[in-house]
Amino acid sequence: MKDHGQSLANVGKFIDPAVTAKGETRARVALERLETLWFNTGTLCNITCVNCYIDSSPTNDALVYLTAQEVETYLDELDALDLRPHEIGFTGGEPFMNPEMPGMTRAALSRGFEVLVLTNAMRPMQRPAILAALAELNAAFPGRLTLRISLDHFTAEHHDAMRGQGSFAVTLAGMDWLRDQGFTMTVAARSLWHETEADTRVGFAALYAARGYDIDAAHPAKTVIFPEMDMTVEVPEITTACWGILGKSPSDIMCASQRMVVKRKGAAPSVVACTLLPYAPEFDLGPTLAGAMGAVALNHPHCAKFCVLGGASCSA
Repeated sequence: MKDHGQSLANVGKFIDPAVTAKGETRARVALERLETLWFNTGTLCNITCVNCYIDSSPTNDALVYLTAQEVETYLDELDALDLRPHEIGFTGGEPFMNPEMPGMTRAALSRGFEVLVLTNAMRPMQRPAILAALAELNAAFPGRLTLRISLDHFTAEHHDAMRGQGSFAVTLAGMDWLRDQGFTMTVAARSLWHETEADTRVGFAALYAARGYDIDAAHPAKTVIFPEMDMTVEVPEITTACWGILGKSPSDIMCASQRMVVKRKGAAPSVVACTLLPYAPEFDLGPTLAGAMGAVALNHPHCAKFCVLGGASCSA
């Protein structure tokens, strides 16, 4: 795996959780409400994408498969703590590589949660057994299951450049099936190309119209355009003064409302502060949700690039 910590562009920064390299007080974000509890189902994926933030691939099992029983344990803890997030999210890797994905999804749906699954909609999802399980779940829990499809761009040329020749067509085939079965779909795209956001959304709107996808290209949570997380680019550290300067609030940052459960190879499941930083030990908050409720220091380039300056969120 590539280094997810320091880069030459940010040498000397993001070291002390209390202060920045300039000696200013580093911003911290308290968990104000738990809106989304994420489960990382494992880092194995059917493809290797360019600049995948979590290094998912057919060989990376740094985060191993969660089990349905482990998911149930955390859902039980939510009940015990009287926490009721709006949404349970599943991400990977490719979640449908995990053989217990249907069971994990059912566990969350059966407790009344909205469920969001992040998928590339490719061959793992398109296996007959998975399609049958998905159809059953969508029928049993209508309107509560959303699949967010990783579609980097609205053209095959750019999407395939990131995910491999022919991947665009395979993903669209999966989306066509979801469309025909009446699933709720959203899309996760990337802002890698030199286009305005408006141009990107126009392109997606045309694609959706051509294929009959009921997805709002203009809605930022229905067509999510993620900023790139290039560790070679210098980014500023976020201080307490930045909130007023930028006109932003700590309440808007992901770690104010989200946590993620991961399972590292050879270890028990643990709760991390951020979906983007499953490998960073300083963002590991321990094995329980009760112990993961504290404030988080914005002590990583992704905190600035993706969340504060990019304004992105992984939830729906």
